[in-house]
This record gives sequence, structure tokens and C-alpha cells, in this order.
Amino acid sequence: MTAPAEALAPTSRILDGRRIAEALLDDLKLRVDARIAAGGSRPGLAVVLVGGDPASAVYVRNKRRAAEKVGIEAFDHDLPEGTTEAELLALIDRLNADPKIHGILIQLPLPGIPDANRLIQRIDPRKDVDGFHPQNVGHLALREFGLRPCTPRGIVTLLAHTDQPVRGRNATIVGVSNHVGRPMGLELMIAGCTVTSCHRFTPKQVLEQAVRNADILVVAVGIPQLIPGEWVKPGAVVIDVGINRLDDGRLVGDVGFEAAAQRASWITPVPGGVGPMTVATLMQNTIEAAEAAA
Repeated sequence: MTAPAEALAPTSRILDGRRIAEALLDDLKLRVDARIAAGGSRPGLAVVLVGGDPASAVYVRNKRRAAEKVGIEAFDHDLPEGTTEAELLALIDRLNADPKIHGILIQLPLPGIPDANRLIQRIDPRKDVDGFHPQNVGHLALREFGLRPCTPRGIVTLLAHTDQPVRGRNATIVGVSNHVGRPMGLELMIAGCTVTSCHRFTPKQVLEQAVRNADILVVAVGIPQLIPGEWVKPGAVVIDVGINRLDDGRLVGDVGFEAAAQRASWITPVPGGVGPMTVATLMQNTIEAAEAAA
């Protein structure tokens, strides 16, 4: 079903994650400069990369560049693909005990280690700048803000840069991963939204209705253009977390962008929307971890 033309929102405004992330990084640099000028230590981030996966290498490079930009010292640990879980656990123990390290980042996925939960849980929660440790997720569930998962926290920052209210709105999240979908639901409930979560077992007609009802739509499943843009409610804010490469080389999100952009009030591009905010929020968490350790 297509909404009548008069019900459609004007062409949406692009929610430029690159621009907003750059502004956040500029502010974070000022915080680091002030910390060092006051005699504090430079924030330190341990970056652990296992193997040579090209996508992981790009993500890590972006994180290292952001750290350099804001004045965080990155401690690189590039390990061969055959690195065992036991070796990684031992490395985490050393990083936990190192006072120069305020944040520990384990780039996922890890080759040969399908379940990273033991590694995540081994990280000192005070240094868990990804916000994945059960203790930090538990704090979020209790509305005790500490080190929050980076992508959901970055999305909250994006929403604050729109002219749309968050409190009292209907929000639909498509995807229930531990790192994005589930903590995103917590973030939006805390912000005052009525939240609907959809997943692979949600019947198509139920999914469509949930999307059509959403004032705020967050999609994070990693399936190219899973959500037709025609489903988007006129005036909704669309946050597309997915980034998928098609056979022709194009990068697309989980939402049909062209049609959605004719209906939404704001929409994130792919790439250049959520990704830069995740990186900037990682730097924000690292600085906050350093400040808490002082």
C-alpha cells in the first residue's frame, strides 16, 4: 500500500554522521588537551586486531586515526590469524593490569573464535570501551550510564541533531544483536520511546506494520535493502545501521534508501551515517574511562 502523495514528507534531510562525528571528535580533543594541561595522563587505547580480514583492517585503521586526531595514544596489537583464545585471554590480563591503558578494543569478528563472549567478559569493565561487558550492559538496563555500547550511544547522539522529538515517540528496531539491537532498545526506552523490536522470527506482515508505525526506525540486520522504503512512515527518522556490498560493488544499507528518502524527515546515508558515529563514540568512551580512572 502506498500513501497518498499529500501524506508524504518532503524529501528527507540527510543525517550526516561524518559531520556530526567530526564535531564530536573536535570537542573530545579539547577535553584531552585540557586533561594533559592539568597534569593528567594521556588516555590510552589498546587496539587488538587478529588476522588480515580487509574489512576489520579498515575499521581498525579508522579507529586508530580517530584516536590520533583527539590525542589518545593507541597501543597496537596486530596478531596472526592463528592466535588462540588462551593467548588472547593472557593479553587481556596484561592490558587490564597496565595503568597506561584506559580502554581495550578487541576487533570483532575473531578468526577461528566464533564466540567472543569469554574474551569480552575477561576485559575489566572499567576498560570495556566497546560497552559490551555484561556489567556495562546491566548498568544501562538500570539507567546507570557508564560505558555504553558505541553504536547505540552514537545513534542517540545522531537523534539529538534532528529537530524531531524522541520522548513519547514510537520506535521500531529491526535486529536484536547484543551489540546494537538490544542495547538500542534500552537506550530508546530510557529516552521515553515506546519500543517495538523485530527479528528474524517476526512475520513479514507484523514487521511491515511495525515499520509503518515507527516515528523512529533503526534497522541493523545486515541484509541489503530488507526494508522497502515505501514502508517508512511519512516524517519518520530513519537510522540505517547496515552496510552491505552488492555484487556490482555498491554499498547499500538495510533500507531502500531512495524511496525512504522521499518519506522520512531525516535519514542516515550508507556509508557516512552510523559508522563514523560508532568510531567517535568509542573515543568518547575511552576518554570517559580515563577520566574515571584518574
